[in-house]
Amino acid sequence: MNNIYVTILGSGTCVPCLKRSACSLLMETGRSKLLFDCGPGTMRRLLEAGVEIYDISFIFLSHFHPDHSSELIPFLFANKYPDISRRKIPLTIAAGRGFSDFFQGLKKVYKDWIELPSGLFNIIEMDNKNPDFKVFDDFKLNTMPVEHNDESIAFRITNDSGVSAVYSGDTDYSENLIKLSKDANLLICESALPDALKVKGHLTPSLAGKIAEQADVKNLVLTHFYPECGQADIKKECSKTYSGSLFLAQDLMKINTGLNEILSDKSGCPQ
Repeated sequence: MNNIYVTILGSGTCVPCLKRSACSLLMETGRSKLLFDCGPGTMRRLLEAGVEIYDISFIFLSHFHPDHSSELIPFLFANKYPDISRRKIPLTIAAGRGFSDFFQGLKKVYKDWIELPSGLFNIIEMDNKNPDFKVFDDFKLNTMPVEHNDESIAFRITNDSGVSAVYSGDTDYSENLIKLSKDANLLICESALPDALKVKGHLTPSLAGKIAEQADVKNLVLTHFYPECGQADIKKECSKTYSGSLFLAQDLMKINTGLNEILSDKSGCPQ
């Protein structure tokens, strides 16, 4: 079976933390290496996972907040060192409607420092008001809008064997996320704060569990933890509403989605 391998690159937030980098994860399917979100610390975690920036063929941004997008600038700049010849495969950035304007704003500041040649660089704007669907060589991409920013979307990757993994990005409780995650092998879902500290635009463990249970996902990985999560029993809170296989993300945790197997849960980072 052609499986999807997921590596959690950053399981944290905008709050600096030695243990958790900001939001990012890697999916590998077929020959493609897909990067989801690109918060501070992403490139270092990629290297620790044995992947170079030149290996990445797609970057998918769930929304434009800095803890999800700010390392896009040094990522693109690094592709130009010592020159663009090190990149052999095109890089495509896909994000919600409005990304082209967002990127043009970045170029006004950084000019050609973040420009790559047209043959090696593509931008795709997904529909952040309705479901959207694209087919690529090694996978199918489905997106749906979720409850955070106007541009916020969640992503579902399905490979040729029918194995699927969903990444929520940031969201509040979302019927669209339930639909997108239906019967998925894996849902990587934000769970920013404990149940008692719920804030608008983010999920808690029990709400993330409710989404996963209603979607009948086989495995749930909670991620995007603010420091307050370290003072609560996140698994216990989530297990109130979700009865399936449950894991708490750590940086550099690697998951074999097709076999529902955690290959590594040791980040090697200070506690």
